[in-house]
Amino acid sequence: MKTVNEMKLSFISKSANESFARSAVAAFLLPLDPTVAEIADVKTAVSEAVTNAVVHAYPDTFGTVTIEAKLTDKGHAVIKIRDRGVGIPDIKQAMEPLYTTSTDERAGLGFAVMQSFMDNVKVRSTVGKGTTVTLEKNFIRAAYGQK
Repeated sequence: MKTVNEMKLSFISKSANESFARSAVAAFLLPLDPTVAEIADVKTAVSEAVTNAVVHAYPDTFGTVTIEAKLTDKGHAVIKIRDRGVGIPDIKQAMEPLYTTSTDERAGLGFAVMQSFMDNVKVRSTVGKGTTVTLEKNFIRAAYGQK
């Protein structure tokens, strides 16, 4: 698969930027002619990943969240949400439904939600260096730029 378009954006880890992130990614995907349901799925997954970075990566300060997205000629989207925060000590445990490290009223369903809406979800993390969540979705009705 050949990359035919890509974008990168960075913003401060403020919860107000969650809607900005999901809207920017949704707009970037429009050339793939997604359905309303597909856009909603991606927006939800991006919201969960960005929320995790905002809430968990920088618990006592603000930091940077970066989103990189690529579209391929085969109608495949790859979206990476990265932070340089505290990292996740046990990814397997963090991805378990209902697991949370938050002391407020978080449900611990972020990764489960991401997995339910995307074709593939990968998480890489190093304690003290940050986390990258990679979301992948196929829009197989048509290749990029074709209808």
